[in-house]
Amino acid sequence: MTGAAQAPGLAPDLAAAIPKADTYVLCLFDGLGDSMLRRRPATGLAASRVGAIDAMFPTQTTVNMATIATGLPPSKHGHIAYQLYLPEVALVVNTLKWTTMWGQLLDMDTSSFLPAPNFWERLTAGGVEPITVQPGGFEGSPLTRALYRGCRFESAWTIDEIVEASVDLAAEPGRLIFTYFPSVDVAAHMSGQRSSVFAEVLAAASTIWERIVAKLPEHAAAIGTADHGHIDYEPEDKVLIRENIERITFYGDPRSTYVRGSRPDIARLETDYPATWVPWDQVLPLLGPGPHHPAIRDRAPDGVLVADQGKVLLPPTADKRMIGYHGGTLDQEMKVPLLVG
Repeated sequence: MTGAAQAPGLAPDLAAAIPKADTYVLCLFDGLGDSMLRRRPATGLAASRVGAIDAMFPTQTTVNMATIATGLPPSKHGHIAYQLYLPEVALVVNTLKWTTMWGQLLDMDTSSFLPAPNFWERLTAGGVEPITVQPGGFEGSPLTRALYRGCRFESAWTIDEIVEASVDLAAEPGRLIFTYFPSVDVAAHMSGQRSSVFAEVLAAASTIWERIVAKLPEHAAAIGTADHGHIDYEPEDKVLIRENIERITFYGDPRSTYVRGSRPDIARLETDYPATWVPWDQVLPLLGPGPHHPAIRDRAPDGVLVADQGKVLLPPTADKRMIGYHGGTLDQEMKVPLLVG
């Protein structure tokens, strides 16, 4: 639409599948892994699939949403985990809610957390109006302020409202409409991919996509993708780390558990749990190329505790009630679809 990307773009064959348009609707289905499109309720989504792309590591919502909001990999935007250690408050912060791990809301200006200018600000400077359509309950939240600085917010509460708002806003040329649907992720986390709840939500995502594509004016095109996929785990696959180790700080995600602490205590973790210790200097290249965001050095762990195949590690800050998890590098969580309407 305007300008050039600040990071490597799509492979040429995928880029060629995206049509020229005066306005685009970019639909983000949170948690929709590429493998999910094989399921019957996702027929409408699968019909528009032109290929798969890789989410950024770690495959977590706030990390990959920050990549969309900035057009930069985590190595350059600095948001390296959803549970993130912030040295300025000397705490691990839940960056979905911007609270401490015990639920206290932080007094922080999240609107300045990501680098400037972000993607929305660059679009505006180039003459393109960015608008996000998403659940009204997110309006004004700390995460919304962090991700959507410079982007107009349009509330939508139902499937009909999501479709109508996306299509109506796309009637005006020179816009990028970013439509966000969170429910696939929620259903996969809480009910698992074999549940009827998940099937219903997947069908809803397919309905939203099909209806937007069918109703768009001729000058507009629809693009769809996701921020990560999901993997289901049985109760016996969940390994609880519940011992009290005062010298160790856990953050990150159960699928890629960040650890700060003394080497003897870390060595004991590797011995006592079904996991492999990976030093941070070996993990850092997964976040993208340099030069790196200057805050990464102080936010980074000493390394990452990677659970053995078929296991998920649940340190004290993790929720053991969930069925679906993500955050690692397996195809089910890293491969996300590219849809073109």
